[in-house]
Amino acid sequence: MAEHTTTQCLLFPDISPKPVVVRFDQRQGSSDGGAILLQAADRRLGLTGALAAGLEDKRQAGKVEHELRELLTQRVMGIACGYEDANDAARLASDPVHKLLVGRDPIAGEDLASQPTLSRFENAPDRKQLFRLAEALADRVIERHRRRLHGRARRITLDLDPTDDPTHGAQQLALFNGHYDTWCYLPLLGFLSFNDESEQYLFTAVLRSGKAVAWQGARGILRRLLKKLRRAFPGVRIRIRLDGGFAEPALLDFLDAQPDVEYVVAMAKNAVLKRKAKPAMRQARRLSRRTGKTEHVYGEAFYAARTWSHRRRVILKAEVVRQTGKDSKDNPRFVITNLHQSPQWIYEQVYCQRGDIENRIKELHEGLEIGRTSCTSFWANQFRVLMTAAAYVLMQELRLRAARTDCARAQVWTLRERLLKLGARVMRSVRRVVVHLPSSFPFLDTFHRVALALGARAG
Repeated sequence: MAEHTTTQCLLFPDISPKPVVVRFDQRQGSSDGGAILLQAADRRLGLTGALAAGLEDKRQAGKVEHELRELLTQRVMGIACGYEDANDAARLASDPVHKLLVGRDPIAGEDLASQPTLSRFENAPDRKQLFRLAEALADRVIERHRRRLHGRARRITLDLDPTDDPTHGAQQLALFNGHYDTWCYLPLLGFLSFNDESEQYLFTAVLRSGKAVAWQGARGILRRLLKKLRRAFPGVRIRIRLDGGFAEPALLDFLDAQPDVEYVVAMAKNAVLKRKAKPAMRQARRLSRRTGKTEHVYGEAFYAARTWSHRRRVILKAEVVRQTGKDSKDNPRFVITNLHQSPQWIYEQVYCQRGDIENRIKELHEGLEIGRTSCTSFWANQFRVLMTAAAYVLMQELRLRAARTDCARAQVWTLRERLLKLGARVMRSVRRVVVHLPSSFPFLDTFHRVALALGARAG
């Protein structure tokens, strides 16, 4: 790699009794020494290998310097380490740890792919290849938890949620969305949680046009996923939670036709539902006037929209909101369900628990920049979204392995700062590669526990 054009030496003459000189000359050094945990996690999951198996290499064999698996791994590991742009490859190509992550000799191995090579790679997969990658992602996540739970789970909860991805260019299918008041994509994200566990595991990320309705693509995702879950966890009960916008007749009919599926689906208010909620709203207003606080009352009704094939149970939450200095405000909410428990339990213990998805989506946006869909081609942007999803799956694996440590509930950016961003010096001998990390590392105990959980041995 050509030498950087800026200075390789900095002088701080007054921060110490002696002048301090900083030199950027450690060619066997890396600022991502802890990223070897990502490689260990990937080996356990078989993730990048499974994704790469879905790609087709149409390049001329004699001119190939970087295998597709290496290119995919380079991008996924880079995103996990906080390098969401392919431009960062210019400085990272000779980084010994990043070479180690893709399976190359950290010292003597050839440099990693350049930005132009990665850009061509991102634009190469077609729709069929990307479908195979999405299937492989879901398969590896399900298999990971099948092994963890030994194929036994009482209940699996499935959440789907769209999110906005503002665009700032001429990307294909980036359309203006009046609800978000911007040009954007609307990716659909899917998460799984097992039994009563709080963690929600990402299993799919599907990029959609900026005008996609909430339920677009949901039936296809659910149909394929339910088959996979039933095969991996025989006899399991599956609970599906969906936000407003998914109450589409064909989707509701599909859910009703599944014998082992429970569902709660939010529904937008309308004149008929408001009329059914009037008695509960009157009661909520009386309570709110008496206490001077926000109050709510639960109820239920059976309702059939004109486009529905039959009546369904609707949970009513009649709420009156009070805020200091403002008039009280009616806030009725409605949830369609096939569950038989009490309205309050269904709303508070089932539907409201899906709110933690917002934290997962925030991690994807702010921790891994899933919205960096700046390619012109729609399919190239879908590929980026899938690679970001794969990076998130690896980070979730680190968090899972950090159970009972101070990183057990850490957000992605905190995991990266505490476990991955470590100054390292890499040395190689005939027999082994040694990664030297600082002995003053404050999260050494957590790192040690995660490493052992991922197959390392104390020595």
